Amino acid sequence: MQIEGKAAIVTGGGTGVGRSTALQLARGGCSVLINYSKSKEEAEQTACEIEALGVKAIAIQADVADDAACRAMVQTATDAFGRLDVLVNNAGTTSFIPHPELERVKDEDWDRIMAVNVKGPFQCSRAAKAALEESGSGEIVNVSSVAGLTANGSSIPYCASKASLNIMTVALARVMAPRIRVNAVAPGFIEGRWLKGGLGDAYEKAKAAFSARLPLQRVCHPDDVAAAILSLITGSDLVTGHVLPVEGGMMVGMGNLQ
Repeated sequence: MQIEGKAAIVTGGGTGVGRSTALQLARGGCSVLINYSKSKEEAEQTACEIEALGVKAIAIQADVADDAACRAMVQTATDAFGRLDVLVNNAGTTSFIPHPELERVKDEDWDRIMAVNVKGPFQCSRAAKAALEESGSGEIVNVSSVAGLTANGSSIPYCASKASLNIMTVALARVMAPRIRVNAVAPGFIEGRWLKGGLGDAYEKAKAAFSARLPLQRVCHPDDVAAAILSLITGSDLVTGHVLPVEGGMMVGMGNLQ
């Protein structure tokens, strides 16, 4: 897809991977609705930066776990931009719970993680389907995690949610075809406030140790993940139903990470 003159929704678009993706889309001439749940100031700042690039941008609060909010968000995008061509399902949440500590996992952890990480992308995709089809060549990219491929991650519910998102990507690719392509990216360790908040004082040590054991010797920056998302959107129109790992070679070097 050529993104100039097109329009996109990026959920969780005010920070991290979402922010980088929104800015990269905008640099290509694509208008962007930046969805946020809590990061209002960051989302509005990102919208201002996008408008400075000469394209339209709006920041909208919506909880993707709420189906009505997802539908209203899509309507807002089509009202503002007159079209919708791209949906990036980036919003996500987790609980940082070591895997062996099974008793620490509560119902509320499961409920919130699955609601945001699985139901959210489904509801946003369903709400956007008609508008994406009307565009003639719609694109959906789900932001998953290598945790859904390796079962290593911030918690067991998080790993399960991303594994669910991976298989849902394949299912949606089938039912959305031929007018909408659906793919996913699966990042590994991403530097930034998500893991800083979860790992606390252990963040820098964990980042250095992880980088040293990766074949490519460095962890992801949000811009790396955004570049992979853009490659799926702007690359071959015959790629659908795939999950693209973006993890510094972690999966090919798993023997070095044990």
